[in-house]
Order: sequence, then structure tokens, then C-alpha cells
Amino acid sequence: MATIASTADVIRVHGRERGDRLALVQDEHRLTWGDLDRRSSRVANAFGAAGLSAGDRVAFLDKNGYEYFEVLFGGAKCDVVTVNVNWRLAPPEVQWIVQNAEAKVFFFGAEFADTVAAIEDQLDGVTLVCLGADDRFGSYEGWISDDETDPGVEPGPESVAFQLYSSGTTGLPKGVMLSNNNVFSLFDVVETEWDFGEDMVNLAAMPLFHIGGAGWAMAGMYFGATTILLREIDPGRLIDLIGEEQITHAFLVPAVLQFMLIMPNAATADFSSLRMMAYGASPITEEVLRGVIELLGCDFIQVYGLTETTGAICTLPTEDHDLSGPNLHRLRSCGKPNSNVEIAIVDPDSGDAVATGEVGEILTRSEQNMIGYWRNDEGTANAYVTFEGDDDWFRTGDAGYLDADGYLYIHDRIKDMIVSGGENVYPAEVENALMKHEAVGDVAVIGVPDEKWGEVGKAVIVKAEGATASEEDILTFARSELAGFKVPKSVDFVTEIPRNPTGKILKKDLRAPYWEGRERQVN
Repeated sequence: MATIASTADVIRVHGRERGDRLALVQDEHRLTWGDLDRRSSRVANAFGAAGLSAGDRVAFLDKNGYEYFEVLFGGAKCDVVTVNVNWRLAPPEVQWIVQNAEAKVFFFGAEFADTVAAIEDQLDGVTLVCLGADDRFGSYEGWISDDETDPGVEPGPESVAFQLYSSGTTGLPKGVMLSNNNVFSLFDVVETEWDFGEDMVNLAAMPLFHIGGAGWAMAGMYFGATTILLREIDPGRLIDLIGEEQITHAFLVPAVLQFMLIMPNAATADFSSLRMMAYGASPITEEVLRGVIELLGCDFIQVYGLTETTGAICTLPTEDHDLSGPNLHRLRSCGKPNSNVEIAIVDPDSGDAVATGEVGEILTRSEQNMIGYWRNDEGTANAYVTFEGDDDWFRTGDAGYLDADGYLYIHDRIKDMIVSGGENVYPAEVENALMKHEAVGDVAVIGVPDEKWGEVGKAVIVKAEGATASEEDILTFARSELAGFKVPKSVDFVTEIPRNPTGKILKKDLRAPYWEGRERQVN
């Protein structure tokens, strides 16, 4: 296989060397590498005709579909960056990302046409392209060029391969820029440690606006594998798809694995093709893990990482999933750092290394660390810290420890982020939205344990003087301002929210009663 060092190389090499091989399957759509190569060139030439050039951004809003990869690879062929937007977001949230990204073109699925119509007057100068049929907007098929000539632009190692938005602790999302060098530095590890190769059939089930969706899919594509797209999570359909398409590899979050166990079709499904199941983004219970290992009968690995680290930086390998072995305690860990990654545990106040087994902030250094946040120099600077003389250590925001064998254990979160069913929810963003309600005088949002989602948001509210709002009033308002997964699941009304002398909310104190008796302070 020819050298591949960028997303543009992926489509060019495989389009040339295995053009007749199946590249993408999504429902009735089946595209060979040759099909995808030609279609992406048509997109690239449409970008050129629209006046876009290297470094420009385009936005994409839809559930998992083949068009995303046409746009992604088409952009790569002219060094235009595709920004995939979380389709669960409310219209104002979508608008903010499209505008912040300075998108020149905005692609969206037909089922999100109403969302786009609601913000259209705020998107001056943005070309709107509907992937389906909607009379209010121009169509994708009408927009792409007829010219299948590759424009031939060669993106460099520092060109942005993915720009994925992660909600910020200040309440505004941050555009995480992952370069080609970031993305492709992971793939030597993938080949040797994850059993990836040309013969795999890879399931991309998680949303493509996540690194666990787009990054996972690209890892298989790097090797020329076939990618099976699941448009959205449907555990019953997912189970059938494994047998129908003879899927060999998949990445899922624990909540989805848990749902698979209770699906009526699980007991009779064909899982014989599965070779490896990866999971991560939130912890998994031993009960669920035992159940899915028995059900699926394949190798399992756990991965830990962040969007800013291009996904996985630690892996708990198959051999540590022996449920009858002497190292069962390792299932509580994230595994060991990948061979291309360094991990350090430091005192969050002094920045000094802590002793083995002692909890501190987790830092990481590798070629996978993002090149920065889009249009946010301050956020980028704050994300990195100097440790032992080097200033390229990324602050994960997680607290944990390394044991004597080098396994990483997550203990708590330095940042306030809530991880609910694999989705990141930043309390500051939710708090800012709730403060718009006239009945809210003060508010703190915390994560509390939940058996299904790991943890969910709870709003702790001090009512404004004379206010009479109920829990349902608050939650109804939140649904109008935020994506569904960000809306708190419950509200507690209190007379005062605890703060330190400088006014900072003591969230650790607020959370403590709900996590009492649990080994981990996050789920």
C-alpha cells in the first residue's frame, strides 16, 4: 500500500489501488472506493467553483450517512475543512457553531431543514445545501459538480483533518482542530494493538460528530477496510447488521452494549464474524461486561481518550478482560498508555509529579494532541502546561492515578464535565441557559449517578425572590434552550448554593451526598 499521511491520501490511494472494493455501506447505499473517489472529486470541484480555497470551513449537520465522507474527502482534496455539527443541538447552538467556524457552505439532512430554516436569517453569506428534498433549499445532487477530475491539492501534515466541537467550560463550544499528523500518528498503534487491517469490516455506529465516530471510521478506512454506517443508534438494528454485513470490528459506548443485552433478537443473532469490540467514553459495570462478552464471543478492548487527544491514548487489552483471572481489578482501569503516548500524574496545584498510586491530574503528551482550538488562543494556551521542562503536556481535566504496573485509573474530574451515555455535558453551558429563566436566582448543575446513562445532570436552583416555578417549568424551559442530552433530569430547589470566599461554587460538596459509598466519583 502506498504511503498514507492525510485524509486526502486515504481516498486517493484506495481509489487507485482498490477502486472496485466496497468502501461504504449505509442502508441501500453501497459505494466502492472508486465511487467515493469520483464523488469526492465532484465535491472538491464544486468547492472550487464556489470560490473556496485551502483553510476554508464548511459545516455538516446530519445523522450518519455516506454524504459526510464525500464532503470530508472532497474537502481534503482541496484542503477545505469539514466541521461536523452535533445534530442533537438546538437551533441556536447549531447557529453558533456554523458562525464560529466561519463556514462558507452548510450541508444538512432533510430532517434538519426546519432547524436550518429557523436560523437561516442569521447565516448571511453561507450557501445552504440540503442533502435530501426540501423546496426551501437547493439540493446536494444539484450542487455538486459534474467534473470528476481530482484538483490535486496536497494537504500538509499540519493541515486540519477534523474540526470537532466540544462544549467549553465557559458555556461556548470549542472547535478542536486535529491535524493530519495528529490523526495518522495513531494508526501504527491501531494496526499492531487493535488487530486492524484491510480485511476488516468496520462498524461506524457512534455519531460522526464524535471522535469515536469519525475517528473510528477513519482508522478502518486508512487500511482500505469496508465501513458499515449505522445512521443512528438502534440496538436491535445494530444486532441484525452485524450478521447481515459480517462485521468484524466495532466501537460502542457501554450504554449501547447494555441495551443490546435486552434486545429480543440478541439470543438468536449471528455474531460469528465479530473479532473485536472496543468500548469507552464511560465506565462499564462488570455485570454488563460479562453479559456482552458471553453474548458476542469476541475479543474486547477498552479505550480512553478525549477529542483533543484524537481519541484513544490508553488501551485495556483483551488479555485483561479475563473475567476468571487474577487481575479482575484491572477492569476498573483504563489500561496502559498506548506505545506512542506518555502519561504523567501531577499535583494540580504545584504541577509536580505525585507518587505511584496517588491521585492527581492526568497529563498526556503525544503526537495525537490537538494543534489547538479554532479562534481560541487563550483556550489553547490553558489546555497545555509545562511539566519537567517541556510545555507540550495536555491537561485532560481528569483526576486519576497510575498503579505499580502502569495501569491508569480514573478517580474524579478536575473539570466539571458530566459524561452522560458517552455525551459530554458542560455544566457552565447548562447553567448559563437556566439563568435566562426569570425564576432562577442562582444555579449549579452537577452530575449524579444513573444506572442507565452512568451519570446525568441535576440542577440545584435558588429561586429568585417571589418566584414560584416548578421543576417541570424549569425543565420545559431548558428543553427550549438546549439539546435534549444536556437538559438536567431533575431539579432540586435550595435556599443557598455553597461557595468559597472568592465566590466559586463548591461543586464537590454539592455532589458528595449523591456519590457517597461509591469507589469512583464519576461514572
